[in-house]
Amino acid sequence: MARRMAAAILPVFSLAGLALFGQVSIQNRQRAAATEPPPPKATLRIDSNLVLVPVSVSDPNNRPVTGLEPEHFRIFDDHVEQKVTHFSMDDEPVAVGLVFDISGSMGEKLRVSRQAAAQFFATANPEDEFFLVEFNDQPKLVTPLTRDYETIQNQLTFAQSKGRTALLDALVLAMHEMKRSGKNRKALLIISDGGDNCSRYTEAEVRNLVRESDVLIYAIGIFEPYASRGRTPEESSGPGLLSDIAEQTGGRHYPADANELPDIAAKIGLELRNRYVLGYTPTKAMRDGRYHRVEVKLVPPRGLPKLSAHWRQGYYAPAE
Repeated sequence: MARRMAAAILPVFSLAGLALFGQVSIQNRQRAAATEPPPPKATLRIDSNLVLVPVSVSDPNNRPVTGLEPEHFRIFDDHVEQKVTHFSMDDEPVAVGLVFDISGSMGEKLRVSRQAAAQFFATANPEDEFFLVEFNDQPKLVTPLTRDYETIQNQLTFAQSKGRTALLDALVLAMHEMKRSGKNRKALLIISDGGDNCSRYTEAEVRNLVRESDVLIYAIGIFEPYASRGRTPEESSGPGLLSDIAEQTGGRHYPADANELPDIAAKIGLELRNRYVLGYTPTKAMRDGRYHRVEVKLVPPRGLPKLSAHWRQGYYAPAE
């Protein structure tokens, strides 16, 4: 079967109104006039050569940036610069799966992890969908897709810390549940404190799975500030594992101590729901089934601080 082109689902926030004093300000976006045609869906289709790349932009404080225009972006497909033919802000409803660590090492961190989840849900829109996967020795779909996120919050109050960590298996289960959603925008939020030590799936298998999907992945890693010699091999590899998985999809990994969790979760919620979508038709469009790398560069207006962009690193072209 032909591999489906996976759209770069990235959290993108626009710079609203370039401040006269050279500072980044964040303002609510104005909705497009009702007479304008709706923008294309931010997913790549086999029957189209149009590549749509959602991009998130943030300032040095990880605040979403609004107000950028097409000329502030350059996009490359396999190192070849492309002409941006579509530009919009993406504000569709989103389906989000919460992948929640309840392994034995979480312990007292469960309380603040619940608070982080609550802050994330506070950014929800009425049309959004959510589900909950908890994991320790093995993953469990605790709450299937629902618009009632309070059901998930209530379920989290019963979570108990015990067992080992099957993070990779939990991701596979969450990706499977996400297929049930009809939303065009899909994301996973991982809240965990370390690496994997008992999954059946390998890192390579999960990496390929997320590459071929259109699901954006964010991760909040809760790591103890003790010396590395006191960590298990799995705990030491935890930050790298979470970063690699998230960045493949255009998401991000936020290492955090317990006190930072709620604030970071709220920022992720805002970023997920505010992003640019850049569209282009590859100059050398080929139905070769090959993985094509995408790169986005910012050309910000003068007077602004250094901005960061995040996007899905590539997509699989359809095969004949």
